[in-house]
Amino acid sequence: MSVEKDETPVRVLIAEDDPVTCLFLEFQLEKLGFDVVIARDGSAAWEVLCREDAPRMAVLDWMMPEKDGVELCRHIRRTPALRALYVLLLTTRDTKMDIAEGLNAGADDYLTKPPDLQELAARLRAGERIVRLQDELTQRVAELEEALKHVKRLQGILPICSYCKKIRDDKSAWRPMECYISENSDAEFSHGICPECFEDIVKPEIENAVNLSKKNRLFDPKE
Repeated sequence: MSVEKDETPVRVLIAEDDPVTCLFLEFQLEKLGFDVVIARDGSAAWEVLCREDAPRMAVLDWMMPEKDGVELCRHIRRTPALRALYVLLLTTRDTKMDIAEGLNAGADDYLTKPPDLQELAARLRAGERIVRLQDELTQRVAELEEALKHVKRLQGILPICSYCKKIRDDKSAWRPMECYISENSDAEFSHGICPECFEDIVKPEIENAVNLSKKNRLFDPKE
């Protein structure tokens, strides 16, 4: 199973001091479509993880020079920027106490050496799904935060004049309702006349204007 063409391969760190095991893991992970980074001891692995383009997943050998896998796990979980890193701990130690120690140190999964190829692939795919879901969630959160920047909401009690319907702003100035709402929200106004106002206000004004025009013509000395 390979990574889909429209997705960027997930970068995986292999921290393993045994050259044969390291070569085996590198071959298998690249075959699965991962972007592989190699470190031969714990200190080198930590340097890789501290880069800006740090891998999103890590396969850590328990027993390594400088820093072992469990120590690395503890460092990772204490570092905010690396808390989302998916860690698979790889070791010959397979007692229940060993497994508990590795998981309690911060490993997400645990696999004993020599790893079964199908099990290795399955566990790595599970980690890949988690990483991609985290990326999707991060993107959705960023999109939501960006959208919220453009959202304005009116809240609380608005002092409004009972007669002219102007609204008092926070500077005690009385503003026309449409101006106040436009400035404090994303709403825009398009003016019109409702049927009731047309009958009660506009129509009488038109009739008065017409009657006044007729009267003016009757008393116009030029006619």
